[in-house]
This record gives sequence, structure tokens and C-alpha cells, in this order.
Amino acid sequence: MSFELFGLAKPILSVLPKLGLNEPTPIQSKAIPAILDGRDIVGLAQTGTGKTAAFSLPLVQKLQAQGTAQKGKRLRGLILSPTRELAAQIHESVRNYSARTNLRIATIVGGVSYRVQKNQLQQGVDILIATPGRLQDMLKQNALTLDHVQMVVLDEADQMLDIGFLPAIKEILELTPVERQTLLFSATMPKEIRKLSNSHLHQPLEISVPSNKPTADKIEQMVIALEKADKIEAISDVLLAHEDKAAIVFTRTKRGADKVTKRLGVSGINAAAIHGDKSHNQRERALKQFRKGSCKVLVATDIAARGIDVPGVGLVVNYELPEVAESYVHRIGRTARAGASGLAISFCEPEERAHLGLIQRLIKLEIPAQTMDGEEVEIEIPAGPPPKRNQRRGRGGPPRGGRKRNGGGGREGQNKNSAPKNGPRKGGKPNQGKGGPGGKPRNRRPRRDAA
Repeated sequence: MSFELFGLAKPILSVLPKLGLNEPTPIQSKAIPAILDGRDIVGLAQTGTGKTAAFSLPLVQKLQAQGTAQKGKRLRGLILSPTRELAAQIHESVRNYSARTNLRIATIVGGVSYRVQKNQLQQGVDILIATPGRLQDMLKQNALTLDHVQMVVLDEADQMLDIGFLPAIKEILELTPVERQTLLFSATMPKEIRKLSNSHLHQPLEISVPSNKPTADKIEQMVIALEKADKIEAISDVLLAHEDKAAIVFTRTKRGADKVTKRLGVSGINAAAIHGDKSHNQRERALKQFRKGSCKVLVATDIAARGIDVPGVGLVVNYELPEVAESYVHRIGRTARAGASGLAISFCEPEERAHLGLIQRLIKLEIPAQTMDGEEVEIEIPAGPPPKRNQRRGRGGPPRGGRKRNGGGGREGQNKNSAPKNGPRKGGKPNQGKGGPGGKPRNRRPRRDAA
């Protein structure tokens, strides 16, 4: 099957080969014809399935046939994204797909000057990519209206739910025409997202593209069993053992990301943190340094990492296991891109074993485990669901139920069967002897207080 069969205009078809789009993916084959027919869509698809093109190509196709926007506050296509980074990624894709049309594309996200973004909107915009919080701010300032929107795309809807954007999304949808076309894409379908679909979409066609293999074949996965107190020192050991690789380290909280980044700096490792408390310029600068290779390690929260697409990442480290099993797949999918191989190492303290069990059931794989000394171990997975964690989402962050209303920050979240009780010997690293990723043990500097 080729993209020509969808009836896309020549200006669109002509750019696809240069972008590496030669044949449609399963989600594109199912979604594009339905969207062109005017159907509302609920798309269940993981990252890397081609869903951005699945909604962007028909959006560009429909709008380019109508001409371009005039100066003013009106727009016709609206794409909502949970994070600035994902919004930037979508903007780049839409811009590429519409490069030979006259459509005007703009993005509004937090951390960027209101004045600059208002000027963009005044020039006339056909397709707007936005984070819900900044869009609400612009609407309150009368910088734009949504009464001419023809199509709304909710990308990564489950992530927007996690951040607390669901009330904002409902308010935004209420400001758009009833006859709009609505496309909702999500990796998972929590009950709140199902309710949103039932209340705000019109007889949607549900498209599901399950992955036969939830994790990539070319990603070597392993678990390091250790005590919580040993994590902060172990992370430096692991990264120094793989200093030739560009690495992304995942933490659950913004505070944790800062703590790890500071500790890595003490160990002589050039690392940068990226999370919701960082300004737009700080995040862009960190990503630029990481892409150029001047910064070898990026420490990120799950939400901040959405939309990051950096080739050449050889290592992903889960400093803390994610609370949602599907996030594990998203995390390790940052490596082994474009046919390359990659390595994913996950720290697992005793309290995280139930979460490890959820991950292994999802990916249908028992991940091999070892201590920091390279000794193979079996991790006993407790029965039942993991215990609920404290829902506090870092310093100053909003509760899970909603977004801060006072402007400002907070819009992004945030036995034989175990390792020895006292944790791994403090001088070691993962052993390479049996397929492990580490090198030989080295002499450690005197231990300093954790950052």
C-alpha cells in the first residue's frame, strides 16, 4: 500500500519520500482514510507507530484545499500536546508535511514570551500546536478564538490526564464548534479518557494497533537489584562504565532528577536535567547540548521526556521504575532507534519489586537481574498490586486531580530471590562476564554525602 492511495495532494506526497515515509504504518493505514472521511477517531497506539503522521497528513490535506488563513485570531486546526518537547516535535513534523503548501503553522507553549506568541497568532495561523495551560492563558487574554476550529487532535491523552490537564481539555473543547472533528490518541485507555471520548467525540471509530512485541528486539534489558541507599552511588558507576554512550536517566520526580544530576556532576559526569520546573530556554539548551554530544547524559522525568527523539542514544537507565508499566516501554524506546542496538538498565530496590512484576507481565519477558558486583540473582515478585505511593509530585507541583489555577508553574508533572540484604559491595559495577553491561570493578574514591 502507498500513500498515493489515500488521495493526498501532490504537494504533500512529494515531500514524504524525503522524510522516509514510503509505506504507511498500520495506524496510518487505518486512521488516514477514516479521518479524511470526517470520522472522529480514538487511536490506541504506542510511541513509534507513526501516529503523528496518521493525524497530521489528513489535517494538512483538508486545510490546504481551503487556502490559507487571513490575519486575525482564527484558526482551523488545533493539536493539543502534554509537553513543550512533544509540541515542538509535532510542530516539526507538521511543518515538514506542509512544506510545499501555504499553510501557516504555529506553536504556543509555556516558558516563551507571550508577546512573541501573540504576534504569531495575529499574522494568521492555520494549524496551532499548543499545551493546554498556555492555550487557556491565551484564550483568557483574547489572543485567539476557537469558533472556527474544524479539527481538534488530543495527542498522548493519557499523559495529559496524568499531568492534570483533563479539566482544561474539557473547557477548551467546549469553546470549539459542536460540528468539529475530534481525534484522540492515547497509549492507554484509563476510564477518565474513556469518559472524555464518550462525552466529547461523536460516534468515534476506535483503532487499536497492538504491538506484538512490546519492547524492541535490539534492546538488551537487565535489572540491577540493590538497596535504595545505594542507588545514588551506583548511577555514577553504571554511567562511567558506559561513558562512550549517550544516555538518558529516568527519575519519577523533578527533585529526584536534580539530585541525580548534581551527584553525577560531583563524579565528573557532564549531565543536564530536563523537567517541568526548567524554563523553556533551559530545556531547549539541554536538548541541544545532548544532541551535539557536549552533554552525554540527560536526566529526565517521564512527562518532560515525551517527544524527545534523539538518534544515537545507546543507554537508558531507570533510576526509579515507573509507576505505570507502559511508561517502561516508552522509556527504553528512546534507545535502539533506526535499526541500532541499545541497552536498558533498571535499578530495582525491594519496594519496587511489584512494579517490576507489572512490567514483566506487560512485556512478556523475565528480565535478567544481577547485583552491582555482577552476581546473578532471582528477584521474587510479590503477589498483588504494588502499594500506592505518596502522590506528592515534587516541590510545588499540583495534585494529580488538576492544574494550578494561579498561573505560574506546576503544569507538568511529574532470601535466594533477592539481592544481599546489605546491598551490593560498594566497589563494584555490573559484570560484563555474563552479558552484563559493566566493566571491571574499579577502586572507588572516598564516599561523599549524597547530593
